[in-house]
Amino acid sequence: MKKSALLILLLVILYYDSFSQCAMCKSVVEANLESGDTKGAGLNDGILYLMAMPYISILLFGVFWFFQNKKTQT
Repeated sequence: MKKSALLILLLVILYYDSFSQCAMCKSVVEANLESGDTKGAGLNDGILYLMAMPYISILLFGVFWFFQNKKTQT
């Protein structure tokens, strides 16, 4: 019980700290793109890559689970 309360408190603190970083990153990327550099495009690609990983993991888990259940039924 004590560990879960500590975990919830930690997650709440990290949740509020993450909002301050979004505005900073956005302004740096916008300034970078306005100056003609391409680092902002690389950052966008990295964000899309990280966004896709949970969906790919769920898909792979579903495929493995399907084939495992198919083996046990036959």
